[in-house]
Formats: sequence, C-alpha cells, structure tokens
Amino acid sequence: TVDEVIRVAEAEGFDAGIHKGGVLEVARTPAQLARLKEFHAQELAFGEKDRELYDARRTAERIRVADAVGSTWTPHGARVHPVKLVKGLAAAVEALGVTIHELTPVTEIRPKHAVTPYGTVRAPYVLRCTEGFTANLKGQHRTWLPMNSSMIATEPLTDEQWESVGWDGRETLGDMAHAYMYAQRTADGRIALGGRGVPYRFGSRTDNDGRTQPETIEALREILVGFFPSLAGVRVEHAWSGVLGVPRDWCATVTLDRTSGLGWAGGYVGSGVATANLAARTLRDLVQIDSGQGVRTELTELPWVGHKVRKWEPEPLRWLGVHGLYAAYRAADRREFSTPSAESSRAARVADRISGRH
Repeated sequence: TVDEVIRVAEAEGFDAGIHKGGVLEVARTPAQLARLKEFHAQELAFGEKDRELYDARRTAERIRVADAVGSTWTPHGARVHPVKLVKGLAAAVEALGVTIHELTPVTEIRPKHAVTPYGTVRAPYVLRCTEGFTANLKGQHRTWLPMNSSMIATEPLTDEQWESVGWDGRETLGDMAHAYMYAQRTADGRIALGGRGVPYRFGSRTDNDGRTQPETIEALREILVGFFPSLAGVRVEHAWSGVLGVPRDWCATVTLDRTSGLGWAGGYVGSGVATANLAARTLRDLVQIDSGQGVRTELTELPWVGHKVRKWEPEPLRWLGVHGLYAAYRAADRREFSTPSAESSRAARVADRISGRH
C-alpha cells in the first residue's frame, strides 16, 4: 500500500514530500527494549522478511536519540505531507470529472440516502469513511471514539543541528513508550512530532479549528528535547490537532452490507494515511462484486473485511475510561524511566487489557 500511494503520486504528477526511508521504532528503557524485541518477533512471524533489529550502536548510526538502547527498522514505510497528498488526489479525481462537495456535512446515513442540511443525496451505495468524525452522525455516537492527536513542527534546522541529530535516512520515527510518539524529518528540513495530548473530550466532542492547548505543545516539546537534547533551543513554529477513529478493540474494519447498500471503512487508530488507501480499494472491490461487475480479490479476503466490533461504553464511563487509561500509560512510562527493569509496568498491562489493545 505504501508503494501504491507513491505510485499514484508519481503517476498523477504531484509532489507530496514523499521519501521512502522506512520506519524506525526505538527503545529507550529496558522495558521498552523487551517490548520492541517482542514486536520485532511478531512482525517476522507474520511473514515480514526485511525487518532488521539494531542494538544501541547501530541505532546511533541511523539517528542519535538520547538513551536509545535498541531499535527495529522496516523499509516498508515512507514520509509524506498528508495535506499535499489529499490536495493532489482531489485535483486528480476532479480532472476525471468527479465533483467534490466541500462544506456539505452529512448528518445522517440511511440505506441509499445521505442526509445533508441542503438536501438528501440518493445512491445505490452509501459508504461511510468519516473516521474520527463518525460520532457526529445520527446513530453512530458510540461506534468509534474520536481520539485527539496533536503535532508540533520546529523551525527549519541548520546543517549543524542536523549533524547533531543524524537522521540521514529520513526514516519515520516512533518509540515503544505506552503513550507513544511519532515523528518525521520533513521535506523542508523541520522535525514534525506528534502525540496524544488531551486524549478525549467528553461526549465524543470534536473541534473544527485544530487549535492546540499550550500545555500539549509544551509536553510535545519536552518529548522532542528528551529525544534530541542538542535541540533544546529550537523554536516550535507550528502546532495543530485532529482526531483519530478508535474502535473498541483498536482494529480497523472494512464492510459492505449487501442488503442495505451501506458500507464503511475506518478505525485506523492513527495509521490512516496508508490504510485508507487499502480500505478504499477493498470497498471498491466489494461494491463491484455486489453490483455484478467484479469478482473476489485478495483484498476482499483480508481478515478485516466484515470484522464486527462492539460499541464503546456510554458516558461518563467512556470519558473516565479513556482518561484513566492514558493516566495509567503515562504513569507506566515514568516508572519505566525511573526503575530500570525489563518488565513492563503492571499498570500498563492492566490498561492494555481494559482498552482491548493486548
């Protein structure tokens, strides 16, 4: 799927800042290293042939993350500028004659009907691909939880600052903390870094302007400086927030109900830039089969097709649960940094079981 996104961008002739440097996951404590090795073994067991496991020295040769004790790298990942990607795709489909109706919110979905404030759209198939905003639709309030995610971007770094950091391969970067971070070296020479911030708002509320709270910006800056102490004086020039779609079992789903013509895809839990592409191609194949214009493909046989997930708990249990879980994860991370043990914190193990992530 990563290669398919790259192929389409090249074929349509738009620049989305793509660089295929792979994905590097780092560990900074003994407990994180134990989880990293387990994760690495699981990926190999699933059949990945190209993944590599690095010790502290090999990790430092790729990127100089403070206190890194190991990492795992896969070539199957790429940096991308998501807004440039979606604008390029929008221009491509409009050139094919498709009309994109912006500022037209769908408030309710029914079989063969999508209801908007300006009228009702009728179609043989109605596909819900609204991810973190699904809770705003009538009857979908507890389907997927809108998890907040926030990002910062630094000012462009100097050559000397990049020399202190390394990162010549421009891999996307993640870690093995429970309240994990993710980052990339951008095409214009910045570091863009994200994390959870305030994870969830009561009643599945979402905002529209992407404003980021000052304490969240400061928390992300602390992560940046913790990873790269030499960048302590670097300015944060941009900050923004958005929501992820989180199913109760943290597993994405692609489904087409042949009786009603309603389909949906989502629940990507933060991995949607690539996964949405795979889900869309899968929905396409399912619609073509149902309409008699296609046959079953390797995509329609994937295990997420038709996967059923129970709904989230009602409020206030939902709010208490999510905030309790992330408080436990952050406490576990603090304990793992202060207590050098290879065993994950008990609080995190309990939180994993409650959240469904185990």
